[in-house]
Amino acid sequence: MAGVEPTLAEQVAKVPTEPGCYLWKDAQGTVVYVGKAKNLRARMRQYVTLSDEREKIPFMMQVVKGFDYVVVGSEHEALVLERELIAQHHPYYNVDYKDDKSYPYIAVTESDVFPAIKYTREKHRKGTRYFGPYTDARAARETIDILRKVVPICIATCAEWKRTRRYLESHPDDVPVANLVLAERGRPCFDYHVGRGPGACCGGIDTVAYADHVGQVEHFLEGKRSQIINELDDQMHQAAAELDFERAGRLKRRLEVLEGLDDRQQVIISEGASLDAVGFYREETISCACVFSVREGRVVRTNEFVLNKGLDVSEEELAEGFVKRYFDETADIPAEVDLAQELADANVLSQWLSDKRGRVCRLHRPQRGEKRALLEMAQKNARHALMRYMIRTGYADDRTNQALLELESALALDGPPLRIECFDISTLHGRFTVASMVVFTNGRPDKGQYRRFKVRAELEEANDFLSMEEVLGRRYAPERMADERFGSRPDLLVVDGGKPQLTAAMNQLEALGLDIPVCGLAKSDEEVFVPWDDTPVVLPSGSASLYLIKQVRDESHRFAITFHRQLRDKAMTVSVLDEIEGVGPKRKKAIMRHFGSMKKLRAASPQEIAEVKGVPESVAEEIWQTLRAFEADATDKGDEKDDTLE
Repeated sequence: MAGVEPTLAEQVAKVPTEPGCYLWKDAQGTVVYVGKAKNLRARMRQYVTLSDEREKIPFMMQVVKGFDYVVVGSEHEALVLERELIAQHHPYYNVDYKDDKSYPYIAVTESDVFPAIKYTREKHRKGTRYFGPYTDARAARETIDILRKVVPICIATCAEWKRTRRYLESHPDDVPVANLVLAERGRPCFDYHVGRGPGACCGGIDTVAYADHVGQVEHFLEGKRSQIINELDDQMHQAAAELDFERAGRLKRRLEVLEGLDDRQQVIISEGASLDAVGFYREETISCACVFSVREGRVVRTNEFVLNKGLDVSEEELAEGFVKRYFDETADIPAEVDLAQELADANVLSQWLSDKRGRVCRLHRPQRGEKRALLEMAQKNARHALMRYMIRTGYADDRTNQALLELESALALDGPPLRIECFDISTLHGRFTVASMVVFTNGRPDKGQYRRFKVRAELEEANDFLSMEEVLGRRYAPERMADERFGSRPDLLVVDGGKPQLTAAMNQLEALGLDIPVCGLAKSDEEVFVPWDDTPVVLPSGSASLYLIKQVRDESHRFAITFHRQLRDKAMTVSVLDEIEGVGPKRKKAIMRHFGSMKKLRAASPQEIAEVKGVPESVAEEIWQTLRAFEADATDKGDEKDDTLE
């Protein structure tokens, strides 16, 4: 008899407690997630016991049927291996770029005798140094064009440079005297004649001088422009002293190009820092990261990346995943990486970045000042970049259509719910009880169809069941159903709450003789309750359908709260101002006309209240004192917290 296959938990119990990487796999053996751990067994146990609090874990573990793991010597080695495994497998649940495409880089072929610069999307090759990635291909090409005006260097697309490289590769003995050999047998390229090529192809420069050009190019791409300016300035003065005015003129024109670049760029960080500020903006299942690369106090590059995760992962997980992905592919590591998130593995990531840079690189979370302002600017740019992406790709329309089809299937509807109505009750211990009705047409808010109700029933305490029955009875009464101002019959009715609220809605619809599909959405676990099953429907985390139905519920909650507060403010105006000696109907009217709302009146000082025409300073002081006392009393009773029953 064959032995019983051990469970996932039993297999995890035999995993070693050493550092390493783990790979969760589905039934087909496809890797769905890669992670690292200081203690493999303890970390993996959190998954199988669902003690990891991230929302995606329960859904991910439903598809996990097996795993692999790799043991390494340290947590730092685990981080490096994790990036390699993610790049190899592209797991669905890991943070990655939304578009599986290669981004452009500017590369310098350092392994060549005469290294050339090139624009490329190739995978990183040994012996070539890459700068980037760039998300704007035109900006990358323009950078190369400007750079060659400042520092003449061969470009990899030049036919004469390719011929020169082939010759030197096949004649390694000629390398020490390459410029002399090429002067006899080489041909000058067009770029040499216009001053953008140094003449390596025709012996116009030796390897030592050319290496200086390559160093200046790399300093330029690293953002170290002051160093290049100083070198060119020294060379210009030396040429002038040697009466080589033609060469001095060429160097002066190159300096003018650099100074023109500096004039176009605003100094952001006054201390001349080298840092990358990374801002994020998240939507439902996608997000955008914007990287401001600051070198010597100036923003030298701005890049935006659309990522495949959004609100379905935490801000910290999104930031950590992007930092690993982005800095794994770039050679330009700054002294500091600024993030708005505090990362749990900040020390390990800092060590990894420092090793790549060869010097210290720290992760920093700025709280104020110039760096915080720069980070907020990066976040703002990330938002705009994501909006442009969504418009360009039609992402929002595709997600909406997908959401409606998913709801049709999950809730067993006759068709896609093109008109959804949702109700929510807001009350304060039975006082100022109101209800909201919001409408989504074709998956979008239809604000012209929104309605709000004052609950007429006399309630001594909060009773959302009775309130819901009353509001549904009024909304779906025959005269309202026939009223064009209330729109057509809904394809789906959503009530904010669980099984009891759903039952109240069904009872009222049955009493009215209406057959309208209805469901309830509980806020605690985001479970959807349906009439035909005692077990709630659980929509997948991050799915378009869950995002839409939560958006409908949250909008009804917002609309109900707004109306509820308006009634409370109005009641507070009547009850409070009428109790103050010296405030009659005329003064009360003048005060409310002056401030416009009770909120502004509560925020006003005695002097500002006294500015109202006809209100003496003594009365203004009394009004201010009374409002303070009222607010203190309300706070003690918990009145400042809305009691919205779900």
